[in-house]
Amino acid sequence: MKRLRLLLIRHGQVDFGSKDFRDTARGPQWDPPLDETGREQARRLAVRLASMDRPEGVFISPLRRCAETAEPFLDRASLDATVDEDLAEVHIGEWEGVRFEDLLLNDEVIRRRFHDQEAMFDLAPGGETGEELRARVVPAVERLIEPIERGNVVIITHGGVINAYLGHVMGLPQPMFFLPENSSVNTVEVDGGARRVRFLSDTAHLSLPAIFEAPVGAEAHGPAREVLGNAEEGPVGAGPS
Repeated sequence: MKRLRLLLIRHGQVDFGSKDFRDTARGPQWDPPLDETGREQARRLAVRLASMDRPEGVFISPLRRCAETAEPFLDRASLDATVDEDLAEVHIGEWEGVRFEDLLLNDEVIRRRFHDQEAMFDLAPGGETGEELRARVVPAVERLIEPIERGNVVIITHGGVINAYLGHVMGLPQPMFFLPENSSVNTVEVDGGARRVRFLSDTAHLSLPAIFEAPVGAEAHGPAREVLGNAEEGPVGAGPS
């Protein structure tokens, strides 16, 4: 029987000043790189993932911020990732490239939705609806894990994609809306046909990085790991993107 631990990981913090876009089947999509904070988050995430059992598969969104988040771990573990178009962030039409804070400041309906913890991307002119996003994401994730029977599977993707899959797992009829932290690990246990949420928005690798470093003289499960940053530096910041 299939027994997996599925790690749904949000990308690191991005460069909000970027004007880069990528053409997709759904239309032009904002495609910023990570900023320096995001790159440090990715380095600390790599240490964490390297402390775990080697994944049986690594899958990433085609957008640049996810590739850059995955890169430190892939280099450390000598692994390749499979890019899947269906793991791309929800397409938000005319809102693409607009700062989230500006949307909240300039539209009372959006601000009220946010206050009431309701999904709002379906308000975006020309964007995907919650139903369309879930219909894209859930079959994609299930397709990617279908041939894998045991072990860990890593998917590095976006907040909207994570919400869509977790909303399905939790049986929510409405779109799920929460803001997973940048580089956070959201874990789903796969047991045969059952899917159970284990942990949400785990960023211990940012606040307590030393716990994922190999003790002096100890053998690491994965490739040898170096110390990234100083544990006394404290958490690396995260924010919506």
